[in-house]
Amino acid sequence: MYIYQDLLARAQAGTPVRVGLIGAGKFGSMFLSQVPTTPGLEVAWIADLSPDRARAACRAVGWPDDLIAKTTFEEDARRLIASGTAEVVVEATGVPSVGLVHAREAIRNGVHIVMVNVEADVLAGPLLAEEARQAGVVYSMAYGDQPALTCEMVEWARSTGFEVIAAGKGTKFLPAYHASTPDTVWDHYGLTGEQAAAAGMNSQMFNSFLDGTKSALEMAAIANATGLTPPPDGLMFPPAGMDDLAHVLRPKSDGGQLAAKGQVEVVSSLERDGRPVFKDLRWGVYVVIEAPNDYAAACFRQYGMNTDATGRYSAMYKPFHLIGLELNVSILSAAILKRPTGATQGFRGDVVATAKRDLKAGEMLDGEGGFTVWGKLYPAQTSLRLGGLPIGLAHHVKLKSGIKAGQPIRWADVEVDETSEAIRIRREMEQRCGVKGMAA
Repeated sequence: MYIYQDLLARAQAGTPVRVGLIGAGKFGSMFLSQVPTTPGLEVAWIADLSPDRARAACRAVGWPDDLIAKTTFEEDARRLIASGTAEVVVEATGVPSVGLVHAREAIRNGVHIVMVNVEADVLAGPLLAEEARQAGVVYSMAYGDQPALTCEMVEWARSTGFEVIAAGKGTKFLPAYHASTPDTVWDHYGLTGEQAAAAGMNSQMFNSFLDGTKSALEMAAIANATGLTPPPDGLMFPPAGMDDLAHVLRPKSDGGQLAAKGQVEVVSSLERDGRPVFKDLRWGVYVVIEAPNDYAAACFRQYGMNTDATGRYSAMYKPFHLIGLELNVSILSAAILKRPTGATQGFRGDVVATAKRDLKAGEMLDGEGGFTVWGKLYPAQTSLRLGGLPIGLAHHVKLKSGIKAGQPIRWADVEVDETSEAIRIRREMEQRCGVKGMAA
């Protein structure tokens, strides 16, 4: 990014980049741990439902008392955004409906917004990003999280003249995980409930990582930011290690598993029988590229690139990501360069609530990682034709009709609160982004 010298200049001039953080959970805490060792960066305020918990998080990550004392801790994020004391706001609550409100508040107040909250970004990112561009502020993905890192690899590939065949990330996945619930999640992680509780791990959040929902959300975000296409019928999660990416993630017409070139996909670190994949990419991100000519293909071979049997498809990957420890890159890019580290460009992918089991009329849906639904990735137009209920709005809504396991839930299947601000923003997003309104 080449911004460190600019950051030092801000420090020397006494004009540090001032940040407001909303949500001092795991991601937020990882970011906070880097603040004391980053010259020219200050946290003006932290908004959290429990200010005392947020203070405790700062102490836990090594903040000295004087740094805590000069930071404002409050519950009211909207008031803090409007105060004008931060030039960049980080939305890290993970709650879609809340994230939409905070993002809009930042944009209205001329404050750059970094969206850790991918759930909100997928729900209405096309609208928020367009409003930010019109207001002259940055609306950005969060560097350190896999979507922004994947977008960076796509940018590298396209800027160097390669066609992107596939891009995405790795994760631990088996098809049975779609039915996982907060009661069963720790069995799959090899932990007891007591061990998870002692570590402060939230069972529903971690279950959203396991059941495929988080992967679907992240791939939708990447599709919306890059123009890549979601698979036609949801993520396949093919097992693939680092050396296998170019072989597995090429079009079916060339012997691979993709429906077409230019897709997002997630690779699993487990074979379908549960054995670990050799050199898995569980924590990483990747891009598969195609040589545009024979000369470039020969260079792949000469410089040791991993390729498919034809030598024309190859892959670049990053085996790890450091979550909030890398978030400074987005903050500094927004404040200094006035550029996002990945941002929504259009409505390409959507994530629809899908029944984990047979559901009965009258049951309440409990959102990402819960007991009732998981999120399935669809092309946006397919989601709209289905009238599918976005996973980000499948929280505390009642079913009007029964749904079989594995079936998508539609708007027509639930009782909708039309006064909800999140629902109004979602509908406005579709209208303003040139997509016909939701099916009823």
